[in-house]
Parts: sequence; C-alpha cells; structure tokens
Amino acid sequence: MLGVCRGRRKFLAASLTLLCIPAITWLYLFAGSFEDGKPVSLSPLEAQPHSPRYTASSQRERESLEVRVREVEEENRALRRQLSLAQGRSPSHRRGNHSKTYSMEEGTGDSENLRAGIVAGNSSECGQQPVVEKCETIHVAIVCAGYNASRDVVTLVKSVLFHRRNPLHFHLIADSIAEQILATLFQTWMVPAVRVDFYNADELKSEVSWIPNKHYSGIYGLMKLVLTKTLPANLERVIVLDTDITFATDIAELWAVFHKFKGQQVLGLVENQSDWYLGNLWKNHRPWPALGRGYNTGVILLLLDKLRKMKWEQMWRLTAERELMGMLSTSLADQDIFNAVIKQNPFLVYQLPCFWNVQLSDHTRSEQCYRDVSDLKVIHWNSPKKLRVKNKHVEFFRNLYLTFLEYDGNLLRRELFGCPSETDVNSENLQKQLSELDEDDLCYEFRRERFTVHRTHLYFLHYEYEPASDNTDVTLVAQLSMDRKSVIQLDLANTKKAMIVPAFETLRYRLSFPKSKAELLSMLDMGTLFTFRYHVWTKGHAPTNFAKWRTATTPYRVEWEADFEPYVVVRRDCPEYDRRFVGFGWNKVAHIMELDAQEYEFIVLPNAYMIHMPHAPSFDITKFRSNKQYRICLKTLKEEFQQDMSRRYGFAALKYLTAENNS
Repeated sequence: MLGVCRGRRKFLAASLTLLCIPAITWLYLFAGSFEDGKPVSLSPLEAQPHSPRYTASSQRERESLEVRVREVEEENRALRRQLSLAQGRSPSHRRGNHSKTYSMEEGTGDSENLRAGIVAGNSSECGQQPVVEKCETIHVAIVCAGYNASRDVVTLVKSVLFHRRNPLHFHLIADSIAEQILATLFQTWMVPAVRVDFYNADELKSEVSWIPNKHYSGIYGLMKLVLTKTLPANLERVIVLDTDITFATDIAELWAVFHKFKGQQVLGLVENQSDWYLGNLWKNHRPWPALGRGYNTGVILLLLDKLRKMKWEQMWRLTAERELMGMLSTSLADQDIFNAVIKQNPFLVYQLPCFWNVQLSDHTRSEQCYRDVSDLKVIHWNSPKKLRVKNKHVEFFRNLYLTFLEYDGNLLRRELFGCPSETDVNSENLQKQLSELDEDDLCYEFRRERFTVHRTHLYFLHYEYEPASDNTDVTLVAQLSMDRKSVIQLDLANTKKAMIVPAFETLRYRLSFPKSKAELLSMLDMGTLFTFRYHVWTKGHAPTNFAKWRTATTPYRVEWEADFEPYVVVRRDCPEYDRRFVGFGWNKVAHIMELDAQEYEFIVLPNAYMIHMPHAPSFDITKFRSNKQYRICLKTLKEEFQQDMSRRYGFAALKYLTAENNS
C-alpha cells in the first residue's frame, strides 16, 4: 500500500510540475521582455537596427532568452514522457479479464486525445493532430450480401459522403444480388472522386464455411477475417465497416488515427460496450475468450501489410480451431475470433476512443461513452432489432439515421475542390450534352431533364427464378393480378401486341379490393368505383370501350385515338418512353403513339383490371396547373416530338398531327 501511495505522490508531483512549468516559463518570458520597464520585441522582423535601444547587449539577451525557451520546451517533452510511463504503469489500466470503466481518454479535445493514446500504449505530443493529405484516397471495406444489406449500406455510404473531403475507394465484398444492385447504383449515381470495386463473396465461402456460426449475419459475418487475402496485395491499410453504421463526422478523422499506431499494433478497435465477454449476462453464459470487455468489430482499422507479414491467416485459423474444440460455434461471428486472437496477442491492438463506435446493442453500456462525450462520431446499430432497439436515447440516434436514409443522394454529386477525379466516359458525355443546351431557353429545365441520369437503386425480393421454356415470362411493373392464359393465347412473345389493362378509380382512401370482375361491376354500379379519370380526362381511357368490356369474355382489339394513355403489358423490347417528357404530361400519351407508329395492336384484356387509389397531388401536376410557362414548354415539347415522329415514320405519322389538330 505504501508503494502505491509513493507512486501516486510521484505521479501527482509530475502532474503539478507539468502544469507549473508553462506558467513559470511565461512569467520568465514576460519579465525578460521588458527593459527599463518597457517592452522589447523578441521578433527579428520587428527589430530596429538603427534605434539607440537596439544594442549588442539586448541582442545577446534576446538570443540567450530564445535558448532558454528551447530548453524549457525540451524539459516539458521529457516530463510528458515520464507522465506517459507513470500512467502506463497505473494499476487501473492493466490489461486482463476484468471490467473497465470508461474514463477520460474517451472524451474529445487535445488532452483527451493524449490520454487515449496513453491508454492504447502510445506516447503523444500535446495538441499534436495527425493530418490526412488533401487528396489522399481513403479506402473502406464493407461486407454486403443480399438485398436488405444493400439498402443498409447505401445509408452508410450517404453518411460518409455527406461529411467527406477526400477521395474514397470502396471495396465491397458482395454476393451476386448485392453486386447487381450496388453496381447499378454507383454507375447511375456518378459521384466524383469515388471508386468502387467488387469482390465475389461466394468465392470466399470455402475460406470460412468450416466455422459453425450462430450469429444472424450467417457465413458473411465471418468474411472480415479473410480481408488480407481478398483485398489487393498492394493495399496497405483499410477501414472496415459493418453495414449498420452511421457516420456523424468526416471519415478522414478516423483514417488519420493510423498515424498513431506504434510497434506491432495492426488493429484499431473500440472496446465492446456491453458485458457480453464478461460472461455475466445470464446463468451459464459462456462467451469466447476476450481481453476484459473485449472489442467490437463493427469498426476496424486494419494495417494489411503488417498483418500479412505476421501471417494473420495462420494466426486466426489456429486460434479458431483451438477454441472451437470447446466452444463448438461462434456466437458473434468474426468478433469472437478477433477477440480470441487479441486475448493471446494484446500488443496487436490500438484501442480507439469509444466515440468511434457507439454501440446500440440490446445490453449496451454505451451511455457511459456519450454521457461524457458530446462529439459522437460513429453510431452502430449492432442489435438484430436495429432501429427498434430499446434505448432511452434511441429517438435521437434514430433521427440521425433517418436523416441519411431519406437524404437525396443526388445532392452528394459534388466535386472535391482541387482533387481531380478519374475520367468517366459517361459523365463526360453527359457534360458535353448539357453544355450544348441554351441556358437562356425558357424550357431549359425540361431539356436538361432529358439528359439527366437518375440515381437508380434496384430493390427486389429473393426468388429462385427459372425462365419459362416457351418464353412467356411476365414481369409485373405494378401491383395487379394477371392471367397468363392471355400471354400464350395472344402469342405475345412473337407478335407486336400491347395488352390493355382497363383502369378504374375510387375516391375512397380505404377500399376492399374486388376479388372478381363481377364484384367490380357491382361496385361500379353502386358508385364505389368509376372508370379512370372519367370526370377529368375522358379522352385518356375512352378508347378502351368500357361498355364493351362489361360483357366481354374474350380479348378484343381497339384503335388508337388522340390522347389515348392506357396501362399496357408489352414485351420488354418495346420502344422506351421519350425522355423529354418528365414530370406531368404526355409521357404515356407519347409512348402509346410510338407503339401505334410501330404497328403494335392494342388488345383489351376482358378479365384483368386495376384500380387507382386517391393520393395528394404531385409537385409536378401542381406546377402544370399553376405555372403558365410550364404549360407553354409542354406544348413546345409536344410539337417537337410530333416533328420527330414525322421524320422517323414519314407519311404514316401524318394522322397524329391531324388528330391533334382536331382534338
């Protein structure tokens, strides 16, 4: 006990000395900067050689004073090193299987950064902040598999892009579903200074499939273990993130922490913020071995080059094989194996401050982190319940997540000033087309939209698809029921036919959808349903001939008429919509006109129907109704479209112009 007290007295004396030296130094400087009660400048730029006060004596005093300042600074550095060693030997910071309380090293500011470095086994200069070069590329690796994970990762990416000031290179370990979705997303997103590479997760399954895993992430939750083999051999360092992460700061701040790694430190991790690895959550709870509370692997800094030299692959495999003999399976996927390795090799870890991974798990103690830290940097939804996790502050964190979930990704297409992007052919062509437009044209916004590449995020449910042998597959692009006997009967695969689905509408926000045509006709007679837009835009669907449809039992043909815009089922190789018509007006009308010009037959289906439900007016229809210039531009675009039709189809297109003039 006496030894401990002496150690504390030495520690206190060193602390007081460190605090007092700067004060004494500045008193000395302040007193020494006066001569005869008047201040003397210490800056060579302010010296006055021709002044009588500028003497050889004062010059020597100034030089002597500068030497003394440098000596005091060296003494300060020595005291800091002693203070670091004293804290490093402090019993409260020894490693081992015990509960560690969150202390001041997890705060913010220079002093907190200094303490965090000490706890991690590093000495640090006071106020020294590692910097990231202006255009230095930051590498981020994410394991992403399935359609749900692809949605989560987009929210993560948006939060990173929102704060970033550096080029980014995403390394996505993805299965075929996620790669299809995310490749389309990034190709259409066209964010400057962002590169994306994909690595086939299915090819990595054999590397980890031998490990039994109970975690909900399944086999993909183990793939961070093989990143040293998966990522390019020339990649030296990477930030590894789970998909359920939200950034609240510039990721460059985290990248800069790599500069603090010392010695054999190759993993940057935040301590686990629950009692999971302490083994006291419930009776007979038996977790994998870990150092104290263990570490959470939702955010990892990996020094890949050093890990490869240490034979990381062999290290984690041997550890996993040994522990699985007793544990039989992992409960927290890769995190269990990382912690078991760290338990045997604690020198591998640089402990990140808690704010780099605030964990909102079911048994979280993260409040002990953000209670003391106002500048949270990374939020981790590491509970299977995700946004529904029970936490008294969850509303605050949920709002942060929802902000990026709903954020318009197009707003993130901003250039990084002074950082050249890689040449993108699609982007260059787009810029060339846009530059040819006349910005003084009153319809410029309409014409610009024609060339706009819209950010596209595919989303679909998993389905084991097998193409039909007779080539009669149908993709439903709306929520409706469709009888395939029609597809085969009308030989849709080999003929030019557009099958019309009669459209109806209701003014009620709640409706029991009719289960048969007979039930629909009954609702039509009772006034619960109406033919679509009969009271606003009759011409749009009148050619469907609803009177004939009521009694029809077989498909029947109808002719094109001006302003006809039915909902149709067509082959996927049909003409596309004309991209000049965006917003409200003439998009479907122009498409049906194009189908007619290409000699498609319009066939009404006798037993199919769809119902339009009421909703608030769109922004574009509001502009159409209130803005005269909007209507003028739409009329101009219609005339240009008809002129294009005449050039493409010649005399056959004359009927469209005639019909328009007569309508």
